[in-house]
Amino acid sequence: MASSSIASDGGPQIAGECIVFYLVPGFSMLALSSAVEALRLANYVLGCNAYDWRLASRDGRHVNADFGFEVPATADLESERKQLASSGRPSLVLVCANSGVASPRDRALEAWLRECRLRGVTIGGLGSASHIIAEAGLLNRHRCAVHWKEWPSFGEKFPEVQPSYALYHGDGGIWTCAGGSSAFDMMLQIVSQNRGDHVAASICDEALIDQLRPPSARQRVPLSRRSIITNKKIVAMMEQMQMNLTEPLSIEDLAARVQLSRRQVERLFRELLGLSPVRYYRELRLKQANILLTQTDIQIVEIAISCGFASASHFSKCYRESNGMSPQQARKALRPRRIQSTGALVCAA
Repeated sequence: MASSSIASDGGPQIAGECIVFYLVPGFSMLALSSAVEALRLANYVLGCNAYDWRLASRDGRHVNADFGFEVPATADLESERKQLASSGRPSLVLVCANSGVASPRDRALEAWLRECRLRGVTIGGLGSASHIIAEAGLLNRHRCAVHWKEWPSFGEKFPEVQPSYALYHGDGGIWTCAGGSSAFDMMLQIVSQNRGDHVAASICDEALIDQLRPPSARQRVPLSRRSIITNKKIVAMMEQMQMNLTEPLSIEDLAARVQLSRRQVERLFRELLGLSPVRYYRELRLKQANILLTQTDIQIVEIAISCGFASASHFSKCYRESNGMSPQQARKALRPRRIQSTGALVCAA
């Protein structure tokens, strides 16, 4: 199969293009199927096999998806490295990982990705594959899409990378998406850049989708749209709390921003949420801390500081009161781990 060139904007110049999906154990089946479906529909709309793809894994054998379903691969990592110097060289390589859970390091995979870039192959990642591409040193000084649950840990681990809440990003010949259905949007954007907006619009028609979501679309529905609370000032205050977890604002300051008094805020929070604004704010910070505890190796004292607690002891006290266990116990009990023999994601006992 003839390889294709790379467009000047970093997107693949598609002409009988070959795409390799590299499957990481525990990868998101939703993200993979969404990306492949976008390509299948593109072929259907165009009336030809403009896209071809193959599935690869470390040893060329089957890989378990996030819910245990086995997906067979047709190529191994070594054969893919050889393909880079042959007519079967892909124009786009996409690493498929799990959404919201970082994968263990794989030095051979990282070396292959670096070689792909040296040979002009566009690379990308679905879900937490942004971690893998960053570990390979390919995202420094680049923007990338990161799942909202991974954002706190990603920023701590890769200070040279610019993580984003965007659904997907194409920056410097590297495409990343937050996972899930955003993989469909990212692939549709690639198709649109190389085959035209009309092709992407036709794909949306076939998939019963209103329109292609732009990268700027938010990963999470704004609080004002998903909350049962209709008081706009309280919703605005809750959103301000969410945006200021590392350096918490005082309740007086928050109240002033929405033009309410401290007494009014206290009353409305208790009426609408059944707890004080201080307690609600603390619970938000504890949820953030829980993500860092279960997804990273960051020291607990650093987690405490990054989530707005004055000390590790104060953080531990608040965490125990809220969760019935210490942060150390939570890290041991709740942190996801991988079973290497199956690739399945389980929760540590």
